[in-house]
Amino acid sequence: MPSHKSAHKAAKKSSRKPSHAGNAHGALSNKDALSNENESPLFPRAGFLRRLAAMIYDLLVAVAVGMVAAMVMILTLVVLFQTQVLDMGQYQHLSELIQGSLLYRSVIQVWVAIWVLGFFLWFWRNGGQTIGMRAWRMRLFSTDDQPFTYKRALFRVICSLGGIGTLLVLFDFKNKQSLQDRLAHTEMLVLTKSANDHKSWKEIQQD
Repeated sequence: MPSHKSAHKAAKKSSRKPSHAGNAHGALSNKDALSNENESPLFPRAGFLRRLAAMIYDLLVAVAVGMVAAMVMILTLVVLFQTQVLDMGQYQHLSELIQGSLLYRSVIQVWVAIWVLGFFLWFWRNGGQTIGMRAWRMRLFSTDDQPFTYKRALFRVICSLGGIGTLLVLFDFKNKQSLQDRLAHTEMLVLTKSANDHKSWKEIQQD
């Protein structure tokens, strides 16, 4: 995740060359870029509507990821049953087995959940942006200098309460922080078009 110091350096360079990207930890810190605890003078914190738009975008992508993951698992089960590696028992069709077996239904659901969760964790950890966040020029930043690990990203997901935590932004007029941002020590900033360009990431990683 980008660090505070990296963001400050990136903003300085953006006046000469479009830049702003993630380091090895995905999200950056933004300590030096903040004039106060409320908002960065370089990149302002995202409001609720922009966050909501990105969430809807990401939801559509997550649904697609889930569908592909489910198809892969179902095709795998078909192969396993056709080759008699697994026994269908009293069921004649795979659809009947999935509907009637709590075990297989749970396996598919857990498999899909892992892939959907992995979609958010990987993008947050390795770039600070999901596809929806990039479309709306938002990026996840750390408010401290601690590395943004997968464990920390998972903690942020849990604290989001399925997106409900973002509603806090509607009431936090001063800081524009969601529940997950407060608890995970992160913030969501709105980038300029040049700072949102992935071509500039390499330059930031070298800072």
